[in-house]
Amino acid sequence: MKRMFLLAMLAAILLPFGMQAKKRVPAEKEMAGYLMVYHKDQDHGLHMAVSSDGYTWTALNDDKPVIDGDSIAVQHGIRDPHIFRGPDGGFYLSMTDLHVFGLRDGKRDTEWERDGARYGWGNNRGLVLMKSFDLIHWTRTNLDFSTLPPQEDMNWTEVGCVWAPETVFDEETGQLMVHFTTREGNGMNRIYYAYVNNEYNALTSQPQLLVEAPNRAYNIIDSDIIKVADTYHLFYVSHENGAAPKHATAQKITGPYRFDDTYQDGERRAHEAPNCWKRIGSDTYVVMFDNYSFRPMNFGFVETRDFFTYHPIGYFDAPGSPMKRTNFSEQKHGAVTYITKEELKRLVGYFGVR
Repeated sequence: MKRMFLLAMLAAILLPFGMQAKKRVPAEKEMAGYLMVYHKDQDHGLHMAVSSDGYTWTALNDDKPVIDGDSIAVQHGIRDPHIFRGPDGGFYLSMTDLHVFGLRDGKRDTEWERDGARYGWGNNRGLVLMKSFDLIHWTRTNLDFSTLPPQEDMNWTEVGCVWAPETVFDEETGQLMVHFTTREGNGMNRIYYAYVNNEYNALTSQPQLLVEAPNRAYNIIDSDIIKVADTYHLFYVSHENGAAPKHATAQKITGPYRFDDTYQDGERRAHEAPNCWKRIGSDTYVVMFDNYSFRPMNFGFVETRDFFTYHPIGYFDAPGSPMKRTNFSEQKHGAVTYITKEELKRLVGYFGVR
């Protein structure tokens, strides 16, 4: 398999991997709060917000990008950021390398990077992977999936998109795994996965199919995987009857996944980008999703303890909802991880909050 190329480091506070020391992974009881990553259509940069209780959130850097998408992405913009704390204590940040308003913002002379009729809406070729042990200094890699050799179920030289990556740890193989949305040409979107090295700068396996619609009849996008006890829970977005998150389970991280109808979030408008996270010190899990049909756009939230019954708790800043924002709005495609008191203080001290 062709090794993917590491592009030149640009101005996003980057350090060589060898200069970052590994550290112990804190236990849940040592966590002091939450870190959310998201992007905004206005700037296509990486944004961060923090919360000490998981209900009230404050954006770092006065809701300006903490890393400019123009400095790290081939298309001069990023989308769909996801953050994961690995078994080595490092933070793994994956993002779609895509600017959907590149023509509008003067980043290119065409609507899309390639022909829209041939490759579809928002076509792109790759991802941005970044790793840090302190959430301030990062390594960065740009992966171009069109350089992969063709395989039976996917001609990567004709890849139509690589969207919404997420990183998880496969306990069975002891490897980091990235799963993402992709398609060939302008065909139906499916979810694939591939293993990645600990340096987070190259794939170590050819991508494999994770889930797709029956007979590829409709798009499946935006996968999110969380392990609870001995079960892997997959949240994804089905376009069978409009865009809406769905739920599936498996005993292995790579499946096979059993689709079910237990997830009902009560949202009737089109929504996407589910991200499931656990409240610290609780048996309650939150499914957060992107209400892109809202104007202005917002996030919605449901809670569950058993993954069979789901209780909607509203949207950011909606009347009666416990979910609040103090200094930001119109965030998109978020993901949440835990942080310690030390990490929280470091982020606030470096980027500042109001």
